[in-house]
Amino acid sequence: MDAFTVLDALAAPLMRQNVNTDIIIPIHRLRDVAQADLGPYAFEPWRYLPDGSENPEFFLHKPAFRGAQIVVAGDNFACGSSREGAVWAMMGMGVRCVIAPSFGPIFFNNCFQNGVLPIQLSRADVEAIAGELETAARPGSNHEPRLAVDLHNRTVTTPSGRRIEFQVDGIRRDSLLKGLNEVALTLLREAEIAAHQAKARQATPWLYPAT
Repeated sequence: MDAFTVLDALAAPLMRQNVNTDIIIPIHRLRDVAQADLGPYAFEPWRYLPDGSENPEFFLHKPAFRGAQIVVAGDNFACGSSREGAVWAMMGMGVRCVIAPSFGPIFFNNCFQNGVLPIQLSRADVEAIAGELETAARPGSNHEPRLAVDLHNRTVTTPSGRRIEFQVDGIRRDSLLKGLNEVALTLLREAEIAAHQAKARQATPWLYPAT
């Protein structure tokens, strides 16, 4: 997966609570569409009008937020049924980071496996960030609705220059910085695994019948 170090990008607020994974990617799309092609179907129920045209009220169709790589969301983001496709679909839209007060736990774990950084902040901080983004998006603003997410230093910098620290598990942080998922992390210890297996074969040969 792609490494995540520093992301300075447009950010869009989606301050709805309990956005579920069936909104992020409808289940029938996971049956019919390849992983690499899920992007156009992310948020499909909200993103398009009944005639298939773009919904101008969809948060990422607003001119100031189009192409955002960071989503600032409400409580319990990506709750509901377990599907890794929710992360794949958001990645297909170009999203690399989601900031929210809380997440559906399976979505939260799946983000780290695919190179997306989920950041959990207090509700007050998330609401303040969303407010800054909305203000920066207004005509005549001196700022762009951008955030700088620095995984090295574990900080989010808002349009006004305010820095907010966040916490992230050390192993997961290291994995994102190096672009390694759990399989890749395991393969880094392949020599240790082979040595353990060799020792086990000597101690308990009946567990390793000849093939």
